[in-house]
Amino acid sequence: MNQQTTISSLIDIIKYPRITDKTTKDIENNVYCFQVDKNSNKIDIKKAIENIFDVKVEKVNTTMSPPKTKTVGKFKGKIKKYKKAIVKLKNSYTINLFESK
Repeated sequence: MNQQTTISSLIDIIKYPRITDKTTKDIENNVYCFQVDKNSNKIDIKKAIENIFDVKVEKVNTTMSPPKTKTVGKFKGKIKKYKKAIVKLKNSYTINLFESK
């Protein structure tokens, strides 16, 4: 993205948080996992997380998952590839992904 990155384009980078058993355990260590746009880079992801959640990011790691083959009955198909961002926040910040009642 260019220097004139707008708030709406930053919001479009982050698709949704990835919630699994492993990522739920990582939340205790202040590490969060998000599915992000395939064309985004670490700097844009960091800006997006800081603006959306009002936190300070310490580190961002990204990974591209390869497309996988899935079989349903006798039919074979592919699951799309996606980009995952693993975000570590500074110690004094947290993100509340779960609603508290």
